[in-house]
Amino acid sequence: MSGRYGNILNVDTTGASEATAGPEGLSYAGVRASEKIAEKDLRNMEKYRSKITKAGNSKGIDPAVIAGIISRESHAGTVLDNGWGDYGNAYGLMQVDKRYHKIVGSWDSEEHLAQGTQILCEMIEEIRKKFPRWTKEQQLKGGISAYNAGPNSIQSYDEMDVGTTHKDYANDVVARAKFFKKNGY
Repeated sequence: MSGRYGNILNVDTTGASEATAGPEGLSYAGVRASEKIAEKDLRNMEKYRSKITKAGNSKGIDPAVIAGIISRESHAGTVLDNGWGDYGNAYGLMQVDKRYHKIVGSWDSEEHLAQGTQILCEMIEEIRKKFPRWTKEQQLKGGISAYNAGPNSIQSYDEMDVGTTHKDYANDVVARAKFFKKNGY
């Protein structure tokens, strides 16, 4: 789906850093590591596929991107405690932070996915305003990075992940999203 926000398959990525891959038990990093992690989440992700597709289609975001974020944020919900993660600060499959947003819906609900997807769209729009000369694909990647670290943390395309968790958020999510895209999302 190449739409309003570009085509995820055309977004460049270096994949997961060693800081992300190591705790997953992988001795390697990069796109291969991101794909391996996403592959581990694939079966658990299936139960949310229709909700992910609905959220993506309603907001014009490729469902594969939402799946990539869910994989990175919560391993398709498997690492959450009653829907909570990040030391009780973030909620749901997409880990919406209660310090910045009013939480809606149950952790695995359509409402939650719609909220997380809306936040992602808002981040992409912020990046679009901040970097109007970037391609749609670059803006999409920047929006994914901003979903984690906020739009103010992004100063340049090549350094967009500097302020993100493990300094690889957008690159890891993009690589995972490409994996999910190739697996039917």
